[in-house]
Amino acid sequence: MRNWGFISLFLAGVSLSIVMSACSGANVDNTVNRIATSERDLNLTFVSYSVTKAAYERIIPQFVEKWKKEHNQNLKFTESYDGSGSQTLNVIDGLEADVIHLSLALDVDKLVQTGFIQPGWEKEAPNNAIVTQSVGAIATREGNPKNIKTWTDLTRPGVSVLTANPKTSGGARWNFLSLWGYVTKTGQNEKQALDFTSKVYKNVLVLPKTARNASELFFKQGQGDALLNYENEMILSKQKGEKFSYVVPDVNISIDNPIAVVDKNVEQHGTRKVAEAFVQYLYTPEIQREFSKIGFRPVNNTIAKELGNNFPQVQTLFKAEDLGGWNNIQQKFFNEGAIFDQIQAQKASK
Repeated sequence: MRNWGFISLFLAGVSLSIVMSACSGANVDNTVNRIATSERDLNLTFVSYSVTKAAYERIIPQFVEKWKKEHNQNLKFTESYDGSGSQTLNVIDGLEADVIHLSLALDVDKLVQTGFIQPGWEKEAPNNAIVTQSVGAIATREGNPKNIKTWTDLTRPGVSVLTANPKTSGGARWNFLSLWGYVTKTGQNEKQALDFTSKVYKNVLVLPKTARNASELFFKQGQGDALLNYENEMILSKQKGEKFSYVVPDVNISIDNPIAVVDKNVEQHGTRKVAEAFVQYLYTPEIQREFSKIGFRPVNNTIAKELGNNFPQVQTLFKAEDLGGWNNIQQKFFNEGAIFDQIQAQKASK
C-alpha cells in the first residue's frame, strides 16, 4: 500500500508538471501571436484617377506614419493612377482595390452595379463621400495671344483645343458638361447647347486617354491653343514651372470627386479597418490643406473659408445633378450612339 501511495503521489506530480508546462506554453504562444499580429505588415491597394497622384505622394506617407504610430503596424500602399473610367474597368477586371478615389460618382455606381461596393456608399463618408472638388478651366499659351477668355472663345475658327476623351476620362466628361451647362444655365435651349458644343469639338485636335495625357500634350509637346482641364491641374502645372495663362470661366460646373471603400475586396483582404480609417483621414483639416496645395478646392467648410481667397470666385456654379444626375447624363451624352458620339460622327463626315 505504501508503494502504491508513493506511485500515486509521483504520478500526480508528473501530471501537475505537464499541466503547468502546457499553461506556460499557451502563455508564450499567445504572447508570440500578439506580437506577430501587432507587427505584421498590412497591404492596402489604392486606385485613383490620374491627376490626384501629386496629392497622394504627400498624403500617403503621412498616413503610413500615423498608422504605424497608433497601431504598431507597418502599412504598405500599392497605388494605381489612370483615367477614372479606365480605373473603373480595371477594378471590375481584377485590380483588387481596397479604396477608390474617382473623378465622378457614375464610375463608383458601376462598381455598385457589379457587386464590388454596397449601395449607400455615399453615406459612408463625410460630405456625401465627395472628398475633393474643382471647377473647369481653360489654359492658353503664355500671354494668351489668341485672347481666349470664355467658353465661347473656344468656338472661334483657328483656335485649336485640347481635351481628353470622355469615353475614358472623367475629367473629359466634366469638360463636356461645362460646355453644355454654360449654354443651358444661361437661358438657352438644348438645341443651342448642341450647336455650341459641336463647334467646340470641331476645334479639338485629338482626344487623349486621360486629363494628365492632355496636359502633357499641351505643355510638353506644344500642341493646341487652349487646354480644357481641371482648375487644380492648372495650379499644379504653374507650381511645376510651366509658362502659360489660364482662366476660370464665370459660368462653371462643380467638379465633385467621390471616394469609397471597395467592400468586396476589403472583406477578402481583411483591410476594412485601415481602409475606412484612410478615407476618414482624407477629410481632416490638415489633409484638406494638402489637397488645396496642389489646387483642389477644400470640401471642409472651415478650410474652404480659410483658403477662399486662393481661388477665383465663380458667379454661376452648377452641379451634375442640375443636368439630370449621372445616370441620365451617361445615357444622354456618353453611351454608344449618344450625343457625344453624334458630335464626333458629324465632325468626321465634314
